[in-house]
Amino acid sequence: MKVQVARKTQESIITVTVDDGERDPQGKKELKTPLPFFNHMLEQIVWRSELNIGVNVELDHFFLNHVICEDVGITLGRALKEFLEKRQAVGAKGYGFALATIDESLAQAVLSFESRAYLDLNFNDIPVPSITEGMQSEDLVAFWEGFVQGAQATLHLDLLKGRDNHGHHHWEALFRSVGQALRDALEIRPWRKDMAAGVAGKISFQVDIT
Repeated sequence: MKVQVARKTQESIITVTVDDGERDPQGKKELKTPLPFFNHMLEQIVWRSELNIGVNVELDHFFLNHVICEDVGITLGRALKEFLEKRQAVGAKGYGFALATIDESLAQAVLSFESRAYLDLNFNDIPVPSITEGMQSEDLVAFWEGFVQGAQATLHLDLLKGRDNHGHHHWEALFRSVGQALRDALEIRPWRKDMAAGVAGKISFQVDIT
């Protein structure tokens, strides 16, 4: 199955493709943002989720990292929301948990797609540099803020251990953990066919305008 979402504003056009077909070992080439470290972090989600994910960014004349990260987050979240809802027809859980590590860094992610956008990102008093590999940490946070908005998901994301003074492994463990939690959320349980992640079931709204 393949889902493609394009988000267009006066600042950017972001296109995200999510595909659960045969794994593309060169998938990193489909992550086309102008921010190398951001591409590397997105690659962690791709690799640990075991999905093929493509991201393409077109900008107007304003090159703003914050806009790139937040808009990619919103669009990726929306694409994954659409993808998951299709998978729920055959029993995808819609909720996932993971621990992920790289060397000295350890992170935990708890993810639930319940039409409730909420982010709790906690570094647990572990020092995280304001700039890592040329990127502001605030811009990487903006990605996760956009992600939960687009996905309409609850995400608790915790850095549990880390001594990397450069911050690279801190962020890598965090992104890996979400990729793995996403893989868990997409796990098929046949007896959950057409069931939502939460006991409230699938949510709908009726709007009357007079």
